[in-house]
Amino acid sequence: MSSHPTIGLVVPFATDTVPFEGPVMYPGVRFVPRGVGVRALTPEGYEPAWNAITPAAEYLAGQGVDAIMVIGTSLTFYKGAAAHRRLIDDLRAATGLPVSTMSAAVVDGLRAVGAKKLAVATAYDGEVNRRLKDFLTHEGFEVRAIDGFGITDFGGPSRMSEPDILDLGAKVCEEALDAEGLLISCGGLRTLGVARPFEERHRIPVVSSMPAALWAAMRLAGASGQVAGCGRLLAESGAND
Repeated sequence: MSSHPTIGLVVPFATDTVPFEGPVMYPGVRFVPRGVGVRALTPEGYEPAWNAITPAAEYLAGQGVDAIMVIGTSLTFYKGAAAHRRLIDDLRAATGLPVSTMSAAVVDGLRAVGAKKLAVATAYDGEVNRRLKDFLTHEGFEVRAIDGFGITDFGGPSRMSEPDILDLGAKVCEEALDAEGLLISCGGLRTLGVARPFEERHRIPVVSSMPAALWAAMRLAGASGQVAGCGRLLAESGAND
């Protein structure tokens, strides 16, 4: 497979917009977006977007993409692990393509760096954090500490700075004590510049939503997903088996 595949992205935006991290991480790769319009970071805000995921993926399949990634961590875990698995199966059946989600991508990333005991920093409020903890527990992880910014409005995560995210990550790591990795959950948090300084300071790997999803999307298409300077997961990635 070419190192410049065409990646379909089901995006949580109301418009067909490529997340800015895509062309920064993978220059030359063609990303084709289709928006589903998450209204808020709440179960009620996710529901209409959830129902739009399959039609969006079918649209992307018709655009000649090589693989499809569903962007939106909480959008894809909020119904629980069983519903998440059914979603992936349904999307693969509907499109005939390699398909994954941002939730699956962070799980894959955490497993790739060998992190089972987790500190978790999120954009979310308590209810969505509870659902994330349940999802991660079902996937075999031990959530030692979890805390979020308490954001429910869709645009809120993008207003958080890298120092804000680093501070929250440090807080949950202090609470977790024996964490083997930090998960930063929410594709709206700008985390490209966070993993490397955090890993240098705290000596544990970082997996964050948007970088992990784009890494996983590239691997779905047969590329390595390797990117230098963005933390251990992306730097150490080898080609797909």
